[in-house]
Amino acid sequence: MNVFASLVEQLADLLQPLFATTATAAAIVLFTLLVRLAVHPLSRAAARGQKARTRLAPQLAALRKKHAKNPERMQKAIMELHAREKVSPFAGCLPSLLQAPAFFLMYHLFSSGRMAGHSLFAAPLGDHYADALSHGGVLGPAGLVYLALFAIVAAVATYNYLRARRQPAPVVAEPGQPGAAVAAGMARYLPLLSFATLISVAVVPLAAALYIVTSTTWTAVERAFLYRDMPQAALVTPA
Repeated sequence: MNVFASLVEQLADLLQPLFATTATAAAIVLFTLLVRLAVHPLSRAAARGQKARTRLAPQLAALRKKHAKNPERMQKAIMELHAREKVSPFAGCLPSLLQAPAFFLMYHLFSSGRMAGHSLFAAPLGDHYADALSHGGVLGPAGLVYLALFAIVAAVATYNYLRARRQPAPVVAEPGQPGAAVAAGMARYLPLLSFATLISVAVVPLAAALYIVTSTTWTAVERAFLYRDMPQAALVTPA
């Protein structure tokens, strides 16, 4: 984590002539983008795996129907299909899990108070939304900074939700595999979790909020690019 902190400080020094007192905030955004760019190959691998699993979905459904009365034969047939198509059952999950340590370290860094003493316009990077409310209120100088972040998060969350509704639910686990029911439930409600980011931005230090907003926005853009050729499901309009 000290390495990450040192890199952010060096970026802030480089950005000082352009951003003056907001150089550290700009460094947080830039550093987050650089790390996300570095792990982008893992995101591409996860997308390839998900697309492969989606492509195999009709064949998997046929195998489940054919061997419905023989679970052992069904599992063997599913594994044979994955082996024949050279698709791992966890192809869409493992690359995403490998990204987690870097994201955890960055979040811990920006939540630790190391960015205290710097600010984004009128909002100190070490303060929380509650501090902004107590010093000027919702429309105060610091409050307006948070309103801008909330607006970005709300826009990204709405985009993610609408996009997820237009796409088939991701194939996260085959029926019969451990945790399949839990994974299916998570996939159903996952789009709504984007809106929970609003709460995160409100309760963490502003430095961590900047990281969250930047990373969340990157994820939305990245997924739109990587999954641009995924089939779109028709929206169901209530009668």
